[in-house]
Amino acid sequence: MQYLMLIYVDEKKFSQMAPADMSKMLGEYMELNKELKASGKLLGGNRLQPTATAATVRVREGKPQSTDGPFAETREQLGGYFLIEAQSLEEAKQIAARIPGARHGSIEVRPVNPM
Repeated sequence: MQYLMLIYVDEKKFSQMAPADMSKMLGEYMELNKELKASGKLLGGNRLQPTATAATVRVREGKPQSTDGPFAETREQLGGYFLIEAQSLEEAKQIAARIPGARHGSIEVRPVNPM
């Protein structure tokens, strides 16, 4: 089964990390990517641009409306994602716990409902 892992972090704290800490964390992400690819579990994933670059679109009464930024004010913002293949939710949660962002934010693990 496929699972989408949504990585939520506090953008402000993330942007204030010391360069050495940031470099270390990015190295950990690269190592996890490499390992998951080699095992055939990584199906995709990317880091997202900051929320200041986002737009939210809604359609109300048949008319599209667009606003700048994410859809809600929250302490943590969606910073990236992994799409993985796992045998169970338990296995997916074990992988999610290895994502470096879990130490600073949270990882939402959601089963994918194929179309």
